[in-house]
Amino acid sequence: MTTSGLLVMLASVGTVTVLFSWCVYKVLTTPNETEKVHGVEFETPDMAEDR
Repeated sequence: MTTSGLLVMLASVGTVTVLFSWCVYKVLTTPNETEKVHGVEFETPDMAEDR
């Protein structure tokens, strides 16, 4: 592998690792996030006939 290929590989792997770490950090440290979670109830036409 050439030096430039190694640098490109390290930059791409490093970028993905930093992005993944930031996402995990945000998910684990956001306070009161469970209060904002909403469920979605789908009502299809066949369910409407039963009511």
